[in-house]
Amino acid sequence: MLLFFHVPALTRTILTSLIALLTLIGIMTRPFKWDEAFITLAGAALMLILGLIPPLEALSTLASDWNTFLFFLGLMGLSALAEVAGLFDWLAVQAARLANNSPSRLLLHVFLLGSLISMVLSNDATALVLTPIVYSLVTRLRLSVLPYLFACTFIADTASFLLPVSNPINIIVLSKFPFDLWTFLRLLFLPGLLVISINIGVFFLLYHRQLRGQFDMKRLPSAESSINHPGYFRYTCVVLLFVAVAYVLASATRFPLSIVALGGTCLLLVGALRWKRTTIQHIGKQISWSIFGFIGGMFVIIQAVEDTGLTAQFGQLLLHLSGGTSFGAVMIGTLGAAVGTNLINNVPMTIVMSSALGGIQHASPSVRLGFIVATIFGCDLGPNLTTVGSLATVLWLLILRRRNLDVSGLDYFKVGIIVTPFMLLVGALTIWLLLQ
Repeated sequence: MLLFFHVPALTRTILTSLIALLTLIGIMTRPFKWDEAFITLAGAALMLILGLIPPLEALSTLASDWNTFLFFLGLMGLSALAEVAGLFDWLAVQAARLANNSPSRLLLHVFLLGSLISMVLSNDATALVLTPIVYSLVTRLRLSVLPYLFACTFIADTASFLLPVSNPINIIVLSKFPFDLWTFLRLLFLPGLLVISINIGVFFLLYHRQLRGQFDMKRLPSAESSINHPGYFRYTCVVLLFVAVAYVLASATRFPLSIVALGGTCLLLVGALRWKRTTIQHIGKQISWSIFGFIGGMFVIIQAVEDTGLTAQFGQLLLHLSGGTSFGAVMIGTLGAAVGTNLINNVPMTIVMSSALGGIQHASPSVRLGFIVATIFGCDLGPNLTTVGSLATVLWLLILRRRNLDVSGLDYFKVGIIVTPFMLLVGALTIWLLLQ
């Protein structure tokens, strides 16, 4: 039975901060190999037991984020059904052929394909779609898997600000601070190309030993052999093309993205059942259900932290530190957004930053625009530092674990700390120069 009692404000702030911090540390370190969902749900349950967040408020928080839950359900359904069609294996063979037996060229193709998927279908789609493709490819070719799998998750966020539709984060910011597509491209497309180039270059230096030699294409089956049913394969390609177009249109018109993703899943499921390619039970086993526990627990914890006023104060501090200049706005905005994403996840950090920016109407247009663009940039790219920054990375981890490959938060941080700060610095400086 839950015990509810009045908690003094100072005690509430200390307890909430401590539980949130311990939860985040637990997610990064995974003591006793506990799942992230278990850790976040335990943290959320402790918040409720100690009366740090009312049950009705917790339920309201979860209900208000229905679009997020259904969006990821739809994306995972699309991924599972496309895998049934053999699309991932077919793409893997095509990518290997274009690499011409070169492991380094194959890594480049992973980055380019990931950039394209993120740009058009969002970074979350990249984590769900590209990771199974690459895992299938490198294991069959007997290559070192980590360089290619790390490329999947890093490029998902690195390329997620090429277009407004490349990340749901972009839509959240632009819905409150709208500006035209040309302004978005003028300030973010070039920085996007630069950080993608840096990401590729650093990975080639970091993994140059694993990229030596050549692989043998004979280890791969023909592209045609990966297609079990040509009719369903063609049907899947058509549906995914339709979903891609609908996804872009929905992002532009602020139509719920979850409806598009779930609609595509339903169409693919109807086709799969029609051609007897799978069953509902089999698809259900392919869904990473624990991701919903992670999302739900994280939102409850974050709501409790926001209730203390700490996140709002953090946003106001960033505004004060900018010094009222466009340079300060871009640099402090990027730093604050990037740090915040790795503390409370990029979705709530985007909301916090957007709320803070609403109070700087008196600032000059260049300062306001600098903060807005820096928020998009920092919240999109910042999550590449740790595994808790974005849900795309969490999905990536769950996909790997389903294939008996465990990457710890520390292993991820060792790579992220090498490449991410440099990308953030170069990108922020470029944005500031473009603002002039």
